Amino acid sequence: MDATKVIIDGVDRFRQRRTAPLVLELDLTEGLTEGPPADPLSALLAMRRTSLTDVLSALKRARTDPRVKALIVKIGTRPLGLAMVQELRQAVVSLRAAGKLTVVFAETFGEFATGTIPYYLGSAFERVYLQPSGDVGLTGVAMEQRFLRGALGKLGVEPQMGQRHEYKTAANTFTQDHMTDAHRESMGRITESVTEQVVAGVAEGRGLEPARVRELVDQGPFIGAEAVEAGLVDRLAYRDEVYDEVKQAVGDDSLLLYVGRYGKGPIAKKLPRPGEQTVALVHGHGSIRLGRSGRSPLGGGSSMGSDTVCAALRAARRDEHVKAVVFRVDSPGGSYVASDAIWREVVLTRRAGKPIVVSMGDLAASGGYMVSMAADAIVAQPGTLTGSIGVFGGKAVIGGLLEKLGVTSETVGEGANSAMFSPTNGFSEAQWARINAWLDRVYDDFVNKVAEGRGLTRERAHELAKGRVWTGADAQAGGLVDELGGLEDALALARRKAGLAADSPVRVYPKLNPLERLRPAESSEDRTAALARVRLEAWGPLAHLATELGLPSYGPLMLPGSWTIR
Repeated sequence: MDATKVIIDGVDRFRQRRTAPLVLELDLTEGLTEGPPADPLSALLAMRRTSLTDVLSALKRARTDPRVKALIVKIGTRPLGLAMVQELRQAVVSLRAAGKLTVVFAETFGEFATGTIPYYLGSAFERVYLQPSGDVGLTGVAMEQRFLRGALGKLGVEPQMGQRHEYKTAANTFTQDHMTDAHRESMGRITESVTEQVVAGVAEGRGLEPARVRELVDQGPFIGAEAVEAGLVDRLAYRDEVYDEVKQAVGDDSLLLYVGRYGKGPIAKKLPRPGEQTVALVHGHGSIRLGRSGRSPLGGGSSMGSDTVCAALRAARRDEHVKAVVFRVDSPGGSYVASDAIWREVVLTRRAGKPIVVSMGDLAASGGYMVSMAADAIVAQPGTLTGSIGVFGGKAVIGGLLEKLGVTSETVGEGANSAMFSPTNGFSEAQWARINAWLDRVYDDFVNKVAEGRGLTRERAHELAKGRVWTGADAQAGGLVDELGGLEDALALARRKAGLAADSPVRVYPKLNPLERLRPAESSEDRTAALARVRLEAWGPLAHLATELGLPSYGPLMLPGSWTIR
């Protein structure tokens, strides 16, 4: 009798899981990864984190799934990039428009800290709940720049830097002690553009006038009760109260299911059928470098290796079942030569008659823009930071520092410029001439390719370049970006350009089975050549600090410093 009851209960639970209403749950406490892990270390580090790609796909599916009744999202303190936030907002707004209940819960939108961007995400939901002890740090948008000239001078370090042109402000970080007019103009417009986007989003989501939201920004941060009174939050409640209210709204028999688990679905729906026409999705994340993509086991983020990305684009281009390519770029730039190699593969993909659409993430600037500019179309979020079409280069001369430390140095070499890049002595006049010739060559090549890829005159491309960073909204107005939107918009555009059905499958490229991952590549044309690797980077977890201090990085096409919207 007991065995029969166990079987019956098991059948009932199975039937309930197959038929009960679903409340999807997304926990952003640990953030999201941009795409699927490219190497074993990334896979290990991201084991408990959902990818943005999977979330967007799942929420798209949920819009037409009658079982899905609601979505609950918990926003934590881990920062999310502005463009990623806009991708999520777009998905939530579409789900809300499909008649699903959307609920956001936060213990706080900034605990004695700014919370403008997290709250901007929260404002897209139908109901906004805040823990009674929480606050709403709606304080506006700020960007901070540090200048190291004074500190370097005290140390006896002389930065010798060249740049093309006045908006390529990486050199200013080391050669100036304040913002130049061009530097302030560029950063001022970025904060203004982002503020416009945040105000418009909060106003629409909360049913407030934009002028009122501007007033509230100047009055923040808000204690919880003040946020409710201002209309920024619907109710103060603890987690259990929030979940109880959602259950009452959709039914006590509803089941909670993480978005990541829901997105996996039946495997038959995920894999293209043999011979089916597909869209290839190629990811390029991190600083651009020569060689293979990878991640340091010591930390410091991932890198976009030209060998890896070029091999992936070649494999997609040569696959007869791939009819279009979406190249997802999230990068502050890096090596000019590596960026140029990837640019060439984008050009060849387009020439092969396969539409290639770039989808920009939080950053696609400098080298990140170079790898994007030859695509058939570029799609960016309004808050994407892009452009920075320029170049800088030079070195930090540490001879004075060594002298202070009592360190002497002697050089033996053959060739007038054999020690040209030694950090001990400065450039000679002739060597500076070579540096300037190199900077001019790189800048002219960059701008000419922008003009060619974007259908602009050389003069217009130069006006938009000069090293200036743009938001996606301003880049679209200037012609550097074609459309505003996210990854799903880029995929839809690629399908249309290739004449594919709106529901044609997407395949992350290259897709390798476990055996292919284990065996060595036969040649640079082999699909396994697109595998990433674990790298031992020099700076490890101090990579960000090294960049701030001007220590050697990945290359001259790099967005300078730390670009964080907060």
